Amino acid sequence: MLSLTDTKVGHRPWPLPDAPWVLFMRWHDLLFAHWPVSAKELRPLIPAALQIDTWQGQAWLGIVPFHMTDVGPRLVPAVPGLSAFPEINVRTYVTIDGKPGVWFFSLDATEKIAVRAVRWTIELPYYDADIHCRRGTDDWVYYDAQRIQDHKPSAEFRARYRPVNPVTPPKSGTLEHWLVERYCLYSATSTGNLWRLEIHHNPWPLQMAEAEISLNTMTTPLGIELPDGSMKLHFAGRQDTFAWLPEKVR
Repeated sequence: MLSLTDTKVGHRPWPLPDAPWVLFMRWHDLLFAHWPVSAKELRPLIPAALQIDTWQGQAWLGIVPFHMTDVGPRLVPAVPGLSAFPEINVRTYVTIDGKPGVWFFSLDATEKIAVRAVRWTIELPYYDADIHCRRGTDDWVYYDAQRIQDHKPSAEFRARYRPVNPVTPPKSGTLEHWLVERYCLYSATSTGNLWRLEIHHNPWPLQMAEAEISLNTMTTPLGIELPDGSMKLHFAGRQDTFAWLPEKVR
């Protein structure tokens, strides 16, 4: 496992947390699929205390399928069957107190214990899902996800995707950098508490990507229809990530 001291820190927009990290994750074969959306359409779905972050006045919504390995708490060995599973999330971008981060509308995963643990602790919208993910010999990643959470609307995603150019870390001041270089996420509890969870990783090893999406209803439960012909696609082969305990914002 990568050590935190072996990572770069100069790219971060603020210093690392003083507290020790508590969770490690290794993310693989990520597709960042982004669409421009109306900030007014997002506003009712996000706590009023959070400002919707925009790029040159434009809000964006992302769908990110990937799979994880070596997921586990600090000083605890990876547990077979619990430490590796696929996930797909739906997100947008928010900011408060000068710390831009990620707001998740949904996170679908196959590992039921992990889903319940995170949903219980900081009420992130994790849902049970049936997901099949594989990388073919043709370099395409084949991804098929279906939400199976009781008493929740169905959502599905079926696609294949792959990188189409060499790794090029995103440059500061570009849309790509704005979309992916974020070092915290936010969540809100049913009692109105707002939480920030800090993360850290090396700069994203981004590549341009192509994708063939045959089914996508991930935003249907939100009442958001994604625009045709304006999708931005990026790929990352691997990212080692450290996370800290959440802290209450206000």
